[in-house]
Amino acid sequence: MGGWTKTTLKLLLVPGGVLLFGVMALAYTGWLTLALPALGFLYYCSLLGGMLLAWRFHSSRTFLALAVVFLAHLAIGLTEGQAPYLQVTLQAVAVLVPLNFVLIALMHERGFTVESIAPVGLLLFVQSLTVAVFCGSAHGNPVKLARHTASIELPNYAWLLMAAAGALILVRFVLTRKPADSALFWSLGALFLALRFTLETRISTLYWVAAACILGASIVESSYLLAYHDELTTLPSRRAFNDALLRLKEPYSIAVVDIDHFKRFNDGYGHDTGDQVLRLVAAKLARVTGGGQAYRCGGEEFNILFPGRNTAEVVEHLEKLRVTIERSEFSLRAGERRSIPRGPDRRNEKRRGRPRKGDAIRELAQEKTATPLSVTVSIGVATAFNSNSKENSDPETVLQAADKALYRAKANGRNRLETAANLRRPRVKAAGIA
Repeated sequence: MGGWTKTTLKLLLVPGGVLLFGVMALAYTGWLTLALPALGFLYYCSLLGGMLLAWRFHSSRTFLALAVVFLAHLAIGLTEGQAPYLQVTLQAVAVLVPLNFVLIALMHERGFTVESIAPVGLLLFVQSLTVAVFCGSAHGNPVKLARHTASIELPNYAWLLMAAAGALILVRFVLTRKPADSALFWSLGALFLALRFTLETRISTLYWVAAACILGASIVESSYLLAYHDELTTLPSRRAFNDALLRLKEPYSIAVVDIDHFKRFNDGYGHDTGDQVLRLVAAKLARVTGGGQAYRCGGEEFNILFPGRNTAEVVEHLEKLRVTIERSEFSLRAGERRSIPRGPDRRNEKRRGRPRKGDAIRELAQEKTATPLSVTVSIGVATAFNSNSKENSDPETVLQAADKALYRAKANGRNRLETAANLRRPRVKAAGIA
């Protein structure tokens, strides 16, 4: 699957997968020494803390998922020790929890508002009443539960429903790569284990704690991504770049990449097209070879760090990157150009009578015409060598040297690579540069 990359796997496993596997290790190794009241207190702290974080960061999806966890745990807790009710409750929860998680996964995040919370909240309320009615109907139809076993065998359809819901949420995560979807996937797994080991109260409570903690941790992970990643391009942001500079050791290289004539895209085609250009270039920069890591540091400017590499070792990778971007074109529909007049004339255009047939044909032909846009970049690179001189290894100095090399690339015709090192490559201007 093309969506599976190292970054995607990391986003999937951290922190939800790590938390669940850690809890499973505690459960199976016998290292869990907390008493049941302490586990219960930890569960409610995790639940309340997650809900407060979801409210504070306007995450309605996570809040609703935690509400599902609370209602499911409450339903099982109220019927614990009552065999006729517990079996029916477990079956109902095993069906409703995955369905609710899929519904939440498919929701669009609209913030913590009444409009976003009320519909699903009402649905959860109706489901709670339904479960209560079914539990009442189980009275007089006793079901024997084997207290000597540590688990309850859920019906086959519960297994299938959980697996299908997990697969759908996983696909959703691959498409969005959002921590909230990853948390729903792992939390659903923790809830399934909690239901599976309902009769072993301490182990079951531990999995309920894990489900709540995973959802709460997704809020922290989302906040981290917003702070350290650029939302438009998904590349690490300037803050992440500054942090990476603090950890660098000589030798290392810094490349500064700037999109040529970017202002023309914004002025001629609009900011939406400018955003498309930024995403196109960022996607290529994210695949830079040679051990480089790209960052978006503002506007149309990107930086690439090459730890442990000098200029001679990175120029070939940067030149390959430049050519790849130059050869990448995307089509812009003619209708997206800023050629349509603004103001009252455009709003009242449809009121000026019926359009002529010839005009309609020409309009359709124009809409099908695609304008290919060629994007190029200029690159400057500098290297910090092992030296006793702070001037040669200070990241700010190296960055300034890379900037000067970038200005030379701009002055010499753009769409080229310039180095600030003594070893320079032949400066051959690419053909067909605008």
